Amino acid sequence: MKPSRLFSAGWQAMMEGAGHWTLPAWAVLGPGQLAPRWLWVGSVDCAERQEPPGKKLLSEKKLKRHFVDRRRLLVRGGRGGDGLSCFHSEPRKEFGGPDGGDGGSGGHVILRVDRQVKSLSSVQSQYQGFDGEDGGRKNCFGRNGAVLYIRVPMGTLVKEGNKVLADLSRPGDEYIAALGGAGGKGNRFFLANDNRAPVTCTPGQPGQERVLFLELKTMAHAGLVGLPNAGKSSLLRAISNAKPAVAAYPFTTLKPHVGIVHYEGHQQVAVADVPGLVRGAHRNRGLGHAFLRHIERCGFLLFVLDLSVPQPWTQLDDLKHELDQYEEGLSSRPHAIIANKIDLPQARANLPELQARLGAKAIALSAATGENLEELLLCLKELHDRHVAAELQQGRQPLRW
Repeated sequence: MKPSRLFSAGWQAMMEGAGHWTLPAWAVLGPGQLAPRWLWVGSVDCAERQEPPGKKLLSEKKLKRHFVDRRRLLVRGGRGGDGLSCFHSEPRKEFGGPDGGDGGSGGHVILRVDRQVKSLSSVQSQYQGFDGEDGGRKNCFGRNGAVLYIRVPMGTLVKEGNKVLADLSRPGDEYIAALGGAGGKGNRFFLANDNRAPVTCTPGQPGQERVLFLELKTMAHAGLVGLPNAGKSSLLRAISNAKPAVAAYPFTTLKPHVGIVHYEGHQQVAVADVPGLVRGAHRNRGLGHAFLRHIERCGFLLFVLDLSVPQPWTQLDDLKHELDQYEEGLSSRPHAIIANKIDLPQARANLPELQARLGAKAIALSAATGENLEELLLCLKELHDRHVAAELQQGRQPLRW
């Protein structure tokens, strides 16, 4: 019985000395009794298990996978440093005079376009600028706060309420989102003939605080417009190195993708693939305005029709109607009509009637097999050259990727 008593006493002492453990009266073991298995757990493990389960936060890497084209932003400029009130001290110089320096200015918060950023997902909801340093003795000024740059994608609109403040549509464009506060003045600044020993100094001013709304509109030369499952993503994969998701069901594409088509002479044409358009999109049905907003920036359009469905020519009327209802004249931009899925038997049967209704301007091709893609590439190059010439004629610099 002695070993059993020793085990019981030692186990109780261990449990009472570990963390906040105290054994209730009913848990005290008698001679020859073993502890229940559920009491063998340590105090740290028990505390971890008793914590209420919380929502697991996403890592920064996973957050950046999501495409974000709207963001509410609270920005504050850096606070200015305080001025200093002090007097010069030197042996055998009783009246050295004031020598308090001014505080440094707070740093600005600036939005800057970065071509490597494709979404607003990396933009945080709040930014605080760097504060300026306080003034020092011997007329030493405080250091100014460093400028805080926020990287945003090309095509970002900056709004305050309903007012558009800036359109960051070119590489390297910048906009001062919040000004830093001015630094305070030291007592040296207040020295005057009638006041030879000023003790006044001023504190630094707080930085500007603003609530801004960022809205992204994809920048591209051409935009692929079509109903869901018309083959836009497959077409973009066939003519560029972009890898949008492709599947045999509608609304596979949930965010815009931009692919670059390369030509001779290092010429590049950017083509945007946006989510499929449904009837009533101008009334914000489906993805609605989230889709149409990314079409506004495109200089010319590529209407992609599914040639395998009955009466495919009606798709073009629906697409143009939705574009015009969203923005007047949007469908009248330079465009080309693409009849996709020519590799299917039903599509070949619909091709003669489609060409009779729309004319020979429709380009029949297959994004899946690559049939007749050369004609599309030549047409895309021609549309791009016309767009560049029109931009230069109006005195605007064309978009370069």
